[in-house]
Parts: sequence; C-alpha cells; structure tokens
Amino acid sequence: MTKPLDVITIGRSTVDLYGAQVGGRLEDMGSFQKYIGGSPTNMAAGTARLGLKSALITRVGDEHMGRFIREELAREGVDVRGVRTDPERLTALVLLGIRDQSQFPLIFYRENCADMALGEEDIDPAFITEARAVVATGTHLSHPRTEAAVLKALRIARENGMQTALDIDYRPNLWGLAGHGAGEERFIASQKVTEKLQATLHLFDLIVGTEEEFHIAGGSTDTIEALREVRKVSNATLVCKRGPMGAAAFTGAIPDTLDEGESGPGFPIEVFNVLGAGDGFMSGLLKGWLDGEDWPTALTYANACGAFAVSRHGCTPAYPSWEELQFFLKRGVRERALRKDVALEQVHWATNRRGDWPVMRVFAFDHRMQMEELPGATPDKIGAFKTLCLEACLAVAGNQPGYGLLCDGRLGRDALFKAAGTGLWIGRPVEWPGSRPLMLEPEIGPDFGGLSEWPLEHVVKCLCFAHPDDDAQTWAHHEETVLRLFHAARRNRLEFLLEVIPSKVGPVDDTTAAQVIQRFYDIGVYPDWWKLEPMTSDAAWSAVVDAIERYDRHTRGIVVLGLAAEETALKESFAVAARHPLVKGFAVGRTIFGAAAEAWMSGDMTDRQAVTHMAENFRRLCGHWDAARG
Repeated sequence: MTKPLDVITIGRSTVDLYGAQVGGRLEDMGSFQKYIGGSPTNMAAGTARLGLKSALITRVGDEHMGRFIREELAREGVDVRGVRTDPERLTALVLLGIRDQSQFPLIFYRENCADMALGEEDIDPAFITEARAVVATGTHLSHPRTEAAVLKALRIARENGMQTALDIDYRPNLWGLAGHGAGEERFIASQKVTEKLQATLHLFDLIVGTEEEFHIAGGSTDTIEALREVRKVSNATLVCKRGPMGAAAFTGAIPDTLDEGESGPGFPIEVFNVLGAGDGFMSGLLKGWLDGEDWPTALTYANACGAFAVSRHGCTPAYPSWEELQFFLKRGVRERALRKDVALEQVHWATNRRGDWPVMRVFAFDHRMQMEELPGATPDKIGAFKTLCLEACLAVAGNQPGYGLLCDGRLGRDALFKAAGTGLWIGRPVEWPGSRPLMLEPEIGPDFGGLSEWPLEHVVKCLCFAHPDDDAQTWAHHEETVLRLFHAARRNRLEFLLEVIPSKVGPVDDTTAAQVIQRFYDIGVYPDWWKLEPMTSDAAWSAVVDAIERYDRHTRGIVVLGLAAEETALKESFAVAARHPLVKGFAVGRTIFGAAAEAWMSGDMTDRQAVTHMAENFRRLCGHWDAARG
C-alpha cells in the first residue's frame, strides 16, 4: 500500500550560522550565512531533494529562528506537521567555521533549547504510521525526555511493520562529555553512552556511523571488534562510513576486515567542509534503501551525496537534487573542487531554487525616469505612489500564488519594505534607467557589493538595451557588466532576471531576440528568468524558446513586458505568447499605473481612487493572461 510519507526523521533542529570567511579562526569571522541544521533536519531536507516524501518531528522556538526553520523546510518540500512550536524555549543555534581542510570549529548553543524538550506527547501514532520508515539520531537518546519520545516512535513503527534506522551521530559535547569549546570533538570513550546506545540498537533495521561512532556504540576502539559487539545486540544492516574510502555495509556476520563489506565507488574530490557530510551521506543512503536498491547502489548514492557535502559551504544547501545526483553519476568528476565545477553548480542552483512559479502575474512599478518626468512628481511623492501600487497588487493577489511585483530600491524603498513576507514574487532593478551603455544604480556599488544587503527573496532584475548589430565595443561593455552582475547575484544567493529590448536599439525580426539571448549564454550567463518584449509571431517565440532550452533546460521561464502598450494590444500578444509553455506570464507597468500616476501626481485622483483604478487594470490583465493560457 502506498503511504503518504516515505520517511520521518526525529530529533535536533537548529539554525546553523556558518562563518562566511574561510581559512581563519572562528574568532575572526566577520559575517555568517544562515542555514537550517541539525542531523534530522538536514536529512529531512536532503531526502526531500532526492524525491522522497519526508517529514520531521522536532520542536522549535516561538520566534524568528523557529519560523525560519519551519519556512525553509516547507520550501524544501518537507512535511512540517510534526514540527511543534515551543512557547517557552528558544530554537537551538550552532556557530560553525571552516579553518582549513581538517579543522572545523563549532559552538553549540543548546542550553534548554526547544528540540531537547521533545516529549512523548509530541509523537502522534497516526502521523508516525503515515510513513514507511522512522529515522532517529543519537543525540536524542542522551536525555530521558527526548529518549522517551524516540522510543515511542520506534515502538509504533515496529508494531506497524515499518522500517527503522539510526544515525549514531555521536557528539560528545551533546552528551555532556566535553565543554562548550569542544564542539568539534568527535570521540570520547564513555561506558555510560555505550550502554545507553546498546540498550536501543535492537530496535533498528539499519544502523549507520563512522568508525568512531561504532567505537562508542560497540565499546571498543578496534572497529571490527566494535562492529561485532553491535552485532551481538542487533540484526540491523550496519553501514560503517570510512571517509575518503567510502563505506562498507554488513548484513550478516562481521568479517575480519572492513574491505570485505559491500561497498559502492568513492569519488576523488577536494575536501572543503566536512560538517554535515554524514547527513548528506545518510540522505543518499536512505534514498537507495527505501527505493529497494541493492547496497552497492545505495552506497553509491550515499558516497556521492557525501562528496557534494564536503565540497560546498553549509550543510543542507550543499545537498543535491535527484536530477543533480543523476547528472553527476552519469558524467563523473570533472573538477575535484565540486563547487568550482561550472556545469555541476548550474544544475545544483537551478534544481534547488526556492519556491515554484508556474504562473507569473507581475505588476511592474520599478519605473523611475518615467515617474520622475510626470508633472508634480517629487521623490517623496513617487515613493508614496509606489506604496499605492503595492496595495493594488496585494488587492488583486489576495494571498493567492502566482502574483508578483517589480519595484526599485531608490524611489520605492518603502514599498519594498512593506512587500517583505507577503508571498509576492519580488523583482528589483539594478540598471540606471535608460542607460546605454549599461550603467547600474549607485546603491549597487562599483564592486556590486550592494547586493549583499538585499533580502534573499529579491530577484536581481537588469535591463540591457542590446542588439545583435551593436559594435564590438558596445557588446564588450554589455557582456562585462552583465557577467559580473550575474556572478554577484549568485554569490549573494539571489535569482537573476535579464531583460532585453532590442527593438529600442534597431530593427528586429523573428530571430533578433534569440540572437541576443544566445550571446549572453555564450559567455556563461544563465538567468533564472528572461523578460522579453511582446512579440506577435509564433516564429519569434519559437526561436527564443529554442535558444533558451538549448543552453538551459532548468530556466524558470520568460515573462512578457508591456512597453506601455494599449490593453487590447497586450491581450493580443498574450494570446501568442501563451502558446509557448516556457512563457510563464507577464510583467507590465504603465498599462496598469500610467493614467493613475499622472492624475494622482497632479492631485486629480485620491489614494483610494488610484488603488482601485490600478487594481482593476491589473485584474483585467491577469484575466487576459489566464484566458490566453486557457
């Protein structure tokens, strides 16, 4: 019988604050990247990326970090019904750094944290039995309250014929065996911990750990002896991780050497960051195990996922999608530092993006020059008008998916602030209005460092007036600026929208836009979105779609701009564009706000009238697009 869930993980859930600087002490880190963390949380996200239906049981605080974890898990496709909000405790934090290829300092902030308050009351039998398997980790066996919760879940699972797995995940610090400054410590012998683990090992069908973790589980620093001690109390398949030598699986009696276990191929890659590698490994292993693959295949998935993890910054962000894993296994290692493999990183980025936007109905009021030219306009009045545009956009969207806006940060800052967290898609321009050759807004900075201040939900939008017939010097400027901007956006984890309008530069035919698109792909620019003028021929759209899909099968898609066209003309252009699935919708501005802006600036229209007028225009355009898409 098919179940709603494949796997439920139970235990730690933290916010990882990763030092952005590499090669220095944690004391000297100047900034941090924020990710979800904690082994069960990482595994829930990692398995979801590989296509399993995963869920997590944990507790988070009733504060910003707890909400961050819940929202990030939902974005990853993890079922969060088992994530309870604890009103009395804070979400756990971890500070981590990359000192060199062998030192990875970390500090756990887990004093009376939310996930360690997980109790039996948080384990719902009906929820547990929705899954095929339950996965526990060692940390939550270290305290009576959390241990009781884990044991209840395991008991329910076994009574209902489900599979169970343990990632030993031994952290001496979290068992009270090392001080706060020893978070990096991986092994301290403890008879108490060994006895606690051995009392539960019989409950599992799969037990996974490093050699040091099996040392604590088996009570011996001789790995073979430790595995044999574990085998005495458990019939589980034992998977021993061996670092660069891969891993070995033992389904029966333990042989004399680790080399005699079942294994999958290892991958010769550069070690950049070992933190979270085990959770990546476990995600791949669970995918193979629950899909019924043999152990060599499951271990191949696991080793590859572990290789991704040790090659990138962060834990969960490093894990692959299923498509990425298949791409890697088919093509092999081309660059030992996987994070520097351009083709692989493009697949990684494109198949792990946040959210899904199959339809795009975007109200574009990022116009600056056009509004500044209106009679009566001042910077303050323009900013106030843009907040009215946002009201109109929200009125039409009504908390439904598939709506968005384009707004600038220079004149529309207040509207951008108010748009945060509304669920709207938010694009933000960087080009200086009307510039040719392309120049950027001063806020971006000469080194493009201004992007580091942008919220992650903002999409970098750049309009480049480029034409195939531009001379070599002009194209060199286009390419240099757009390429630097593209890389700056990726470095800051921001999506990138490239808008091109060749008709403003020279004559166009059915191939003009496609030629411009190809030139940018040829230099290594892979926009997440394209914004293109409304073309009225199927041939032109087919040429554009062919050019994009030839280079990037994973692009988000195309939105159609308006160029202040009459509504009737836009409706006709939508009818043609909508016949091409890669065109996701529109991003139109002056057709919606033009008349209202002119009347409002001159005092002939009230705030409410302006909002109503723009909302009606936007709503009609949305209807035209939806009807065209059919």
